[in-house]
Formats: sequence, C-alpha cells, structure tokens
Amino acid sequence: MTLLQAVTLGIIQGLTEFLPVSSSGHLVLFQHLFGLSQPELAFDIAVHIGTLTAVCIFFHKDISATTASLARWIFSRNFRQNTGPANPEIRLAAMIVAGSVPTAIIGLGLHDIADLLFSSVLLVGFMLLATGFWIWFTRCKKGPGKGISGFRTWHALLIGIAQGLAIIPGISRSGATIATALYLGIDRATAVRYSFLLSIPAITGAALLSLPKTAAAGSASMPVILAGAASSGAVGYGALSLLVFLVEKGRLAVFAPYCWAIGIIIVVLAW
Repeated sequence: MTLLQAVTLGIIQGLTEFLPVSSSGHLVLFQHLFGLSQPELAFDIAVHIGTLTAVCIFFHKDISATTASLARWIFSRNFRQNTGPANPEIRLAAMIVAGSVPTAIIGLGLHDIADLLFSSVLLVGFMLLATGFWIWFTRCKKGPGKGISGFRTWHALLIGIAQGLAIIPGISRSGATIATALYLGIDRATAVRYSFLLSIPAITGAALLSLPKTAAAGSASMPVILAGAASSGAVGYGALSLLVFLVEKGRLAVFAPYCWAIGIIIVVLAW
C-alpha cells in the first residue's frame, strides 16, 4: 500500500464511517480497485481508531458528563442500596451497555467468516441496496419522539442488533442504528447521539479482537498507517458534524439514492 493509497482510503473511511453509506463496503470496493486482495489489518484498525478519535472529540462533553455521573452514582448511597438511577447520563450509560451486548454476540458469531464477507464485492452491492431502503423510510417519521428518559432496554437491544449486522460490508453502521432508533420513536437528537456513543465500545472491541492477527497479516509501514489514521480522523470529524446536522433536520434519507446508485453499479459490474 502506497502513501497516496493510504490517505485516499483514510479519507474514504472518514467520510463513510459516519455518513450512512457503509465504510466497510467502500473500503472493500477501493481495496479491490487498488489491487489489495487481502485487507491490511493493521491499516484497517488504524483508520477505525482515527474515526473513533473523531467521535470521542465530537462527543467529549457527553462522555465526560456520563463518566462523571456514573462515578458519582457508583460511590453514592443509591448504588449501595441498589436503587435505580434517575440521572439521564447514567440511564444513557446503561442503555449503551445493553445495546453493546447483541452487537458483541453478533460480532463474535460472524468473526470467523469476516474475511469471507469482506472478499465479496457482490455482497457489498446488495447490502448497499438494503441500506438505502433502511434509511429511506425514515422520511416518514414525524413528530418529536422520545428522549433518553423514554429509552427502554428493548430499544437498546434492537439498535444493538442493527449495529451488529453492520459487520456485513455494505450495511452502514450509522445508517442502521440511527434509522432503527427513529423507527422506534426516539427523537432525532437522541438517536444520533446514542448511535455514535454506542459505536465507541463496538469499534474498540473490534480493534482489540483483530490485534492478534496484525503481526502476521499486516504489511503496511508505520508512515502509511499513521497517514491513514490521521486522514480518517480529520475527515471523519467533518463528516460527523454534517451527519448530525442532517439527522436533526430530518434529512437522513437523502443518502438513500447514493446507496442505491452505487449498489446497482457494483452488482452490475461484479455479476
């Protein structure tokens, strides 16, 4: 992998990790176009860490407030008496834990066939078509919706399942989780906030799970890896800002035609 290819793939990762068009699908497609038949695991981990850093910076106030509230609750009398937390930040943390459970189960279940999934460009095309439909019908969702106080455990579990299915290249993690939250009646601001906070343990866990393979499978040099991570993080922050704005304006569905167009082109070319 050259430095130019690394920066290009980093930019693609940064854009598509947050915009609901499937980062994994685009990485598979462009790796094939660049003649990289086997995924560079160290590089893939690096660009995901870049976008993870962008999420942490963008939502640093939410992360700090939730961490502080959780720490206070753990050392409070309420925790020792095992009474339920009323603090919305603590409730958010609990919902993130609940949503991470099905994601982890699905991720571990599909981990052994991940290489097979990422080798199929045709699968990417079909899943991009599915992603397009998944987000298109969010345009029908009207009304204010429920905030974090209306969030239930079963909401978190269903959104976690949607996130777990995004291990399949072509299914957008952000698109699937935000759309599912909206279909469940969650308000737009809470849906996009929860989606990206839920991504933190998922991305971290996936990176840790892949680490043992990097020494044997990774061949990218350190400058190439750092260039990919830096470009994915910088571009990702801008893409995240754009998506949050569009979701809060009720415009998530604008990405559906792109998913359909790219999906059809990929299916036709790969058939």
